[in-house]
Amino acid sequence: MKSGDSATTNFCDELSITRSKRHLPPTHYMLKIESFSILSETAEKYESGVFEAGGHKWRLSLYPKGNKKMNGTGHISLYLAIVETENLPLGWEIYVNFKLFVFDQIRDKYLTIHDADDSSIQRFHDMKTEWGFTKFLPLDTFNDVSHGYLVNDCCLFGVEVFVHKHSGKLECVSMTKKPDNCTLTWKIENFSALDEESYSQEFTVADSLKILVYPKGNSNGKAKAISVYLCSCNCLLSDLKYFAKFKLRIRDQINKNHVENTAKHWFSKSLKAWGFSQIFASRESQ
Repeated sequence: MKSGDSATTNFCDELSITRSKRHLPPTHYMLKIESFSILSETAEKYESGVFEAGGHKWRLSLYPKGNKKMNGTGHISLYLAIVETENLPLGWEIYVNFKLFVFDQIRDKYLTIHDADDSSIQRFHDMKTEWGFTKFLPLDTFNDVSHGYLVNDCCLFGVEVFVHKHSGKLECVSMTKKPDNCTLTWKIENFSALDEESYSQEFTVADSLKILVYPKGNSNGKAKAISVYLCSCNCLLSDLKYFAKFKLRIRDQINKNHVENTAKHWFSKSLKAWGFSQIFASRESQ
């Protein structure tokens, strides 16, 4: 046990423990102790062999006379500990739902002891490698033969360990009201010679963007209409989405009577471009 473990093992008290009985044996591990009285006289703590569950290695830690450091005197103290953590990544966390058991040999049932909230999940990590029950069972009850837990100086403990695998994704939404460097001026030389679509150089405003121009209109525009769109470059390569409120403008270089339209759009892999099929004639976005 690590130096900090003893201060972190008492996550349950009598008010938060649920006890019930069942016939089904523990799923993952059972610890049979013969001559329990000798063990309790000679060892303050017993650690079981290592077993595997949920892709990790574990052991049981049993205090036959109670964990005195956690005020467990007069009780059986029983904990689940994760072991062989050396190869886990820095900052590792393992989320576990577990139950501990002791066998009633008279009634052929297992006393199941777990957190009162049956869906409770405990977090194992580098500073807390052991969880369990300091007051697992009163010694008076355990030693009373009529309860069936200690018969002929023999007893049987068990554990079930269910590891919750983390496979979720994190989505982060970040929005900037007034981003810096949000303007691109694109000067097109020899515009009348263009026949096909033409892209500006890339510029960055959160996303990498380009302006797309159809000098004679795209397939949705009228003949000889100028179509202008804003295009996302990053959305082609990822599942990212970008929202933009933007203004596309054709500058009047003589009278400064500019033509411009404003649009809002969520850019994604399926909708990587948005703008105006007839920027001179309409204010409706495509």
